[in-house]
Amino acid sequence: MLVGNKADLRHLRAVSPEDAAAFAQRHGTFSMETSALDATNVERAFAEVLRQIYHVVSRNALDIGDDPAAPSRGKTIDVDAAKDESLEQECAIYPLLEF
Repeated sequence: MLVGNKADLRHLRAVSPEDAAAFAQRHGTFSMETSALDATNVERAFAEVLRQIYHVVSRNALDIGDDPAAPSRGKTIDVDAAKDESLEQECAIYPLLEF
């Protein structure tokens, strides 16, 4: 993500929006202009950064999950082996009340 700040100072622009967009596209990303002075696109830029981080982390988690040789990231619990029959006697099922 390429972010150009000070969008409110158009008269001092060093890079055109078109050049920024072309540069970003060549590098596999996108561009956005922001202004801290009037808060233009600031929240949107942060939200997009968070969205991109989430996608990268999710993709990496899926990649690890697809590899059977990858190290386990958690403890596997065998539900049948962990079943405690004494708990079944203490549990009760109550019917749902209709009002």
